[in-house]
Amino acid sequence: MTTLQTERLILRPWTQADFEPFAAMSADPAVMEHFPSTLDRAASDNVASILGSDLDIMGYGFWALEVPGVAPFIGFAGIRPVTFEAPFVPAPPAIIVEIGWRLAAAHWGKGYATEAARAALAHGFGALGLPEIVSFTTTTNLKSQAVMQRLGMTHDEAGDFDHPSLPDGHRLKRHVLYRIKE
Repeated sequence: MTTLQTERLILRPWTQADFEPFAAMSADPAVMEHFPSTLDRAASDNVASILGSDLDIMGYGFWALEVPGVAPFIGFAGIRPVTFEAPFVPAPPAIIVEIGWRLAAAHWGKGYATEAARAALAHGFGALGLPEIVSFTTTTNLKSQAVMQRLGMTHDEAGDFDHPSLPDGHRLKRHVLYRIKE
């Protein structure tokens, strides 16, 4: 199973020990501000299980993030196929891969998301040979958009979309789309 390392971070497979801090993160309204709701423990554990399984099945996905000597788990970052229908998602069997991250609030503002995302991009373009990677978020999530810009991603205004899993009129329905090619 693939593990990535940067100057300060380890992007690694999920362990059972990650579930509790991930649940705390998923219950934090600040962390979940740009998501439809916080998650209770059962829902959070389900998400962690899915993310861990992705790594087992595909060999890549959203890795657990560790800062050696500082914190054994600070969140996640990585790449995984987009699994919902949207105008920018090709018809199967083609796939498009997104890059994403979510960190516990105590670890914001330290450059960890950008550092981890750079490692994930390098893996996607290098070992996986992906031709393009996308990222998307709500129109209001300016911090994540700033990370996308620091990564060299370009805002594809024509690709901005309404997220299909959110009802019409929901405050988070509209999303911006960013792209980067190898």
